[in-house]
Amino acid sequence: MTAIPTLDGLSNVADRYDLILCDVWGVLHDGQKAHEPAGAALIRFRGLSGDRPRRVILVSNAPRPGDGVGRILDRFGVPREAYDAILTSGDLTRGLIAQRPGARIRHLGPERDLGIFQDLDLSLVPEGEADLVVCTGLFDDRSETEEDYREELTRCATRGLPMICANPDLVVESGDRLIPCAGLLAAAYAEIGGTVVYAGKPHRPVYEAALGKGADLTGAPVDPTRVLAIGDAIRTDIAGASGFGIASLLVARGIHAGELGVTAAHHRLGDVAEWLGRQAVHPDAVIERLVW
Repeated sequence: MTAIPTLDGLSNVADRYDLILCDVWGVLHDGQKAHEPAGAALIRFRGLSGDRPRRVILVSNAPRPGDGVGRILDRFGVPREAYDAILTSGDLTRGLIAQRPGARIRHLGPERDLGIFQDLDLSLVPEGEADLVVCTGLFDDRSETEEDYREELTRCATRGLPMICANPDLVVESGDRLIPCAGLLAAAYAEIGGTVVYAGKPHRPVYEAALGKGADLTGAPVDPTRVLAIGDAIRTDIAGASGFGIASLLVARGIHAGELGVTAAHHRLGDVAEWLGRQAVHPDAVIERLVW
C-alpha cells in the first residue's frame, strides 16, 4: 500500500480544493458539543483568497432534514459561517418516499425522527398494514441491539416489504460511547433476504446530489478533482468518496479512535499504516482532528 500522509492541518492541502464535503457527527461534534477547531478550519477554508470560490457542504447520514440538523448544530455551537449548505440522508429519504405517494409506512425509529415524514403523502401504520419500511434508527439506541428487531424484520422480509434505510451508519460517536444506528438494522434485514434501499453515504446518489448542490452554490459545474470529502468512518465517508472518485481525508479521532490508538489514554496519533493496510479502502490522507 502506498504510504498515506498524516496532516498537521487542513491548511496543508486546502489550496487543492474548491469544495469540501464534510461529515458532521464525529468531525464537527461528538454528539454532545462542537469540536471548535473543526468549525474554525472550515471558516478559514471558505475565506481563502483566489479566483475560485470555496464552498463547504455538510453531508450527513442523519435521518432528518437538513434544516433540522442545522438547528442541532446551532445548539452544539457549530458556527453557521463554517458551511454553505447541508445535505442529509433524511433529505434523500424524503425524495424516495415522495416517489411513492400514498405509501403505508412502518416506521422503525424514535419519535424524534418523525420530522422526516412531515408534509409528505403517506400514512404511518402498524407493521401488518405496511407496504414499506422506513428505518431511521432503533427505538432506544441506548439499550437495544439489532437482535431485538430480528422477529419483526423476519416477518417484514417474508412479506416482501422493501426498506428505506435513512441512516446507513452502523454506529456513531456520542461522547465516549458508540451508539447503534439504522445501518445495523438494514444490514440485518438484508442478511435475512430483505430488500434495502440506502439513502446516504457511501452510496452514489448522495454524492451526485452534493455536487449538484455545489454547482448551484458556485454557478458552475464542480470539477471532481477539486473536491475533498472529510469524515471519520472508513465504511461510509472514505468508501463513498473512493467509489465516487473524489479525494478523502480521514479524521482519526472519531469512531475509529480506539483502533487507531487515539483514545483518552493515548493522546497522540501513532503509526496508522498497519490498521489502514487492513482496510478495503484507503483515504488520501489522515488527520487526528480537523484543524486548520
